[in-house]
Amino acid sequence: MLAPDAPIEEAGEATRGAEGFYPFFDRMQATFSNAHVTVEDALADGDKVCLRWTFTGTHTGEGLGLPATGKQVKVTGISIVRIEDGRLAHGWQNWDMLGMLTQIREEPKPPTYVASA
Repeated sequence: MLAPDAPIEEAGEATRGAEGFYPFFDRMQATFSNAHVTVEDALADGDKVCLRWTFTGTHTGEGLGLPATGKQVKVTGISIVRIEDGRLAHGWQNWDMLGMLTQIREEPKPPTYVASA
């Protein structure tokens, strides 16, 4: 599906083709089990498609350089892809990386008690 030299731009950096994408994919596979992406919306205009998506998974590996916590994460993002000759020719991604790290690192919150009158 991905053209061999297709750039995928994310966080100010670009990779090219499947070979450039594999390290990201491998890191996510090593970090999260039960990984699932749900496409919430898809809009098309000409040769471009915009996808709003949600990622869920369990932090069970050290692929991000952090010890596994077993915590569930839910992250949202948007991807825009340009299609050429039936393949993904260019991609742009933006997702809540900080939100994901915050969910992994967050300490459990103490319960809140309300005094009764």
